[in-house]
Amino acid sequence: MNIKAALALTLGWALSGGHALAQVLIGQTVGVTGTVAATVKESMLGANLYLDSVNAKGGIFGDKIQVITLDDKFDTKLTLANAKILIDERKVLALFMTRGTPHTQGILPLLKENGVPLVGPSTGAMVFHQPVQPYVFNVRATYQREAEKAITHLATIGITRIALVHVDDTFGSDALAGAQKGMTANKLTPVVLSKFDRSKPDFSTIAPAVVKAEAQAVMVIGSGTAVVQGIKQIKAAGSGAQFITLSNNASEGFVKLLGEQGRGVIVTQVFPQSFGYTLVKDATQLAKSKGIEVLSPAMLEGYASAKVLVEALRRSGAKPTREKLLASLDNFKYDIGGLEVSYDKGNHSGLDFADLSIITANGKFRR
Repeated sequence: MNIKAALALTLGWALSGGHALAQVLIGQTVGVTGTVAATVKESMLGANLYLDSVNAKGGIFGDKIQVITLDDKFDTKLTLANAKILIDERKVLALFMTRGTPHTQGILPLLKENGVPLVGPSTGAMVFHQPVQPYVFNVRATYQREAEKAITHLATIGITRIALVHVDDTFGSDALAGAQKGMTANKLTPVVLSKFDRSKPDFSTIAPAVVKAEAQAVMVIGSGTAVVQGIKQIKAAGSGAQFITLSNNASEGFVKLLGEQGRGVIVTQVFPQSFGYTLVKDATQLAKSKGIEVLSPAMLEGYASAKVLVEALRRSGAKPTREKLLASLDNFKYDIGGLEVSYDKGNHSGLDFADLSIITANGKFRR
């Protein structure tokens, strides 16, 4: 089975909505279509690799786990509407792997009102870490951690003329804070600091400004197709700068969208890529058993988040409730394969792992 067929099979199952055989219902609202679709498909393929393996062995105390996925098209209003349907009508036990900072922020009151936990949101925004959000259980590290690490790396190799280009929303502002922290720590000032609209990204003025400033590196903070558009337009304007983006774009789909322009782009990572980690080794072997030859970082994030969800469900006992699941997550420590995820009442951050990778000439991520 090739990856395209596997994705189609996985999404077809997730979007079917039928749950006659499943008694542990988990909800997800995410951009199955829209600007983040490529990464979403891969992250959920990774999650379903693990969930399917658990279900094949009998599920949780004999009950199978089903993720009911609703497409919000990466639209914040649809995210909220979908979350209400999942919680009120579908009676899901928890929400899982939402995507987008403003999207996830918009459903926080709904989580609190209904006592519904959210496990593994695909966002590293600091707002979900500090102060602690009682119903949000992060798995991946923060965007600020990633951005700061990337800037520090650039500074250590002598790059000082850095442009910061970010989407004009809460995600962009949050990640920018991490980049600025890295700049300050290394006594640097951005040669260009520009923002673009999330719905209608336009780089027509940003691109020539980057070229004029003779930027050596450009960090583009945004999602999916918008970042691809930005990188291509800035390069077309004549910039020979090093490009950097964050882990929300760490997917094969993103690389394919970049095409020949992807070579040499740095993408931060929030999970390891080495087989020295059992997490990576096990996920890769399971993927290959399904005919998937390459385990992308996005797949690994989905796989890791699914491991946390399943273990929390196990610790909730037979016939889990929202209350039992919250209780198990609020006193949680679990080695997912060389990395320990832990939560308590005062910390829902999960992991703090951050690293860098570069896109190679053959379209692969290399550390």
